[in-house]
Amino acid sequence: MARLFGTDGVRGLANDELTPELALRLASAAAVVFAEDSRDRDSRPRAVVGRDPRASGEMLEAAVCAGLAATGVDVIRVGVVPTPAVAYLTADYSADLGVMISASHNPMPDNGIKFFSAGGHKLDDAVEDRIEAAMDADFDRPIGAAVGRVLDAPDAGERYRKHLAASIDHRLDGLTVVVDCAHGAASELAPQAYEDAGATVIAIHATPDGLNINDGCGSTHMGKLQAAVLEHGADLGLAHDGDADRCLAVDSTGEIVDGDAIMAILATALNGRNRLRDSVLVTTVMSNLGLHIAMREAGITLRTTAVGDRYVLEELRRGGYSLGGEQSGHIVVPGSGTTGDGILTGLLLMEHMAAGAQRLADLAGIMTVLPQELINVRVGDKHAVAQSQAVKQSVTDAEAELGDNGRVLLRPSGTEQLVRVMVEAGSADTARSVARRIAGVVEAAGS
Repeated sequence: MARLFGTDGVRGLANDELTPELALRLASAAAVVFAEDSRDRDSRPRAVVGRDPRASGEMLEAAVCAGLAATGVDVIRVGVVPTPAVAYLTADYSADLGVMISASHNPMPDNGIKFFSAGGHKLDDAVEDRIEAAMDADFDRPIGAAVGRVLDAPDAGERYRKHLAASIDHRLDGLTVVVDCAHGAASELAPQAYEDAGATVIAIHATPDGLNINDGCGSTHMGKLQAAVLEHGADLGLAHDGDADRCLAVDSTGEIVDGDAIMAILATALNGRNRLRDSVLVTTVMSNLGLHIAMREAGITLRTTAVGDRYVLEELRRGGYSLGGEQSGHIVVPGSGTTGDGILTGLLLMEHMAAGAQRLADLAGIMTVLPQELINVRVGDKHAVAQSQAVKQSVTDAEAELGDNGRVLLRPSGTEQLVRVMVEAGSADTARSVARRIAGVVEAAGS
C-alpha cells in the first residue's frame, strides 16, 4: 500500500480521498503517538488547530478537533491562519502538537492535513510512519471530564502579527508593495503585517469565500500581480499561496523574482553581516544552476536536499544553518521561524531593499537564471513510471547530451499523481526540446 504521508502531510480530494472519517482517525492516531512521547507529562496534552479558508476546511477542522478531543487532547482552535502561524502558535501556546488543514497551492477541491511537534517543528518520516501505523489500532477512550475540550483563541492572529513585527529591524516606509493573497489564509494578515512595518500596501485577491482560493491567482499564477505592479507603479509585488508558506516576488519592471533569487539576495545580505552560519545556504535539488554559480562566486556553500521544505528544515537543524528554501518560494529563516513563512520572507526582502535604498531588480541581478523547462506529466502510478527502464534510459541519454552545460531532474510529485520532468540547459530551446522528449517517454510509460 502506498504511504499515506507525502512530502508535506496528507493530501487528497476533500470528501473523496481525504474524508472526515480519515481526518478523525488521523488526528486520533497522531494524538496517541504524541502521548507516547510525552509519558511524563502531568498536565493534559494540548493541540493547536488552524486551517486555510477553503470550504472543506470547515468539515475537516471539525473532524480533526473531534479526533483529538476523543483521545483526551485539549484543542486550541485558531481558525483561518497561515501554516507558519500554526507552527509559531504551537510553540507560543506551549502546545504538544499543531495541526494545519490546508492543501497549500493546490486547487480548491483538494485539502490536506499536516502536523507540527512541540515547538512548531515538522515531523520526520519515522514519526509519520508511527502515526500511520496507529490509525487502525485501538486506543483508550477517556470519558467524563477526561474528554478533551475545544476552545477558540481570539488572540491568535495578533500573537502572530507581533512575532512578525519583531522579526525585522528596519522599517519599510517609502516602499509601495502589491500583495497577491491568493484568496487564502493570509488575506488579512499579510497586508496588515506589511502596513504595520510601514509599507504602502495594495492588496489583490484578498476576499476569500471558501471557493476561490488559488483560483487564477497567488504564487502559482503570477500574471495578474505583474500587471498590478506596473499599473500602480509599485516598487515590488509579493505573491503568496493558499496557506502563505510561500512568497514569490515581482520587481518594479514586472519581472518575476523566484525563490532562488530571493534566497540569493537574503544569503548574500546575511553573509555580508556575518550572520549566515558557516556561509552555507540550504536548498533543494530543484534550485537553478544559476544559484549554484552565483553562490560559489559570492563565497557561499550550497547544500542540497530532496524536494520538500521539510528536508530543507532537517538539514538546517542538523547544521544549525541560518537560511534555506526552495525555488517555489518556501524560504526558511530558523532564527525567526521553524518552517517556511511567506509573510516573513516578504518582510525580510523589503527590509533589505529599504535599508539599502535598492531596487529589487538590481538586487536580483546577483544571479543569472539558466533556462529551465519543467513539465508535469499526469500518470496512474507515479513511482512505477519514474522507475521504469525506458524512463531511466531517456534521462541517461539526455544527461549525456547536455554534459556540463545542463542537467536533468525527474521525480514523482510528493502530493499528486504526477511525474515532474525538469531540464536545465544553455538555451531555452534545448531545455524545452529535451524536456519534451523525456516527458513523451514518461507519458508512454504511464499509459
